[in-house]
Amino acid sequence: MTEQPLVTRTGIRLVVRTARPDDASALAAFFREVSPEDLRFRFLTAVRTVGAAQIAAMVAPDHDRSEAYLARDTDSDEVVGAAMLATSDDGSRGEVAISVRADLKNRGIGWTLLDHVATRAKAKGLQTLESIESRDNRSAIELEREMGFTSEPVPGDSTLVLLRRHLA
Repeated sequence: MTEQPLVTRTGIRLVVRTARPDDASALAAFFREVSPEDLRFRFLTAVRTVGAAQIAAMVAPDHDRSEAYLARDTDSDEVVGAAMLATSDDGSRGEVAISVRADLKNRGIGWTLLDHVATRAKAKGLQTLESIESRDNRSAIELEREMGFTSEPVPGDSTLVLLRRHLA
């Protein structure tokens, strides 16, 4: 995928593209700037750091089943957001997960990344985009609802909510 220039609602100019193996150190540096709470929301478990194996998987996805996207601020060239799209075996659904650097939250980066991933998912032929969120992650749930996602409980886990948006 080529670089896609995007602008957030607050005027931050981004360049978004798929992650590559040479992005590993920049992605690791990015995750060091994500708050512990947001790491918990992103990985749905308590993690202090994102390990080398996790970073390696993000920067070398199989492209058919998963894709990682990096958003770089065009002024600083730093990674300010990251998104993952994992596709179901039958290719009808995708699950998205997004992280934004702690000092840049509430500036439209998450919204812009989610919109970009939804556009890419639709272009891949996916019919539905899903996100599993901790019920505590109110800002993500609100953002996704604003973008047309509906919510429902996750069977067997009252701490999580499934958000779903039809793309077709």
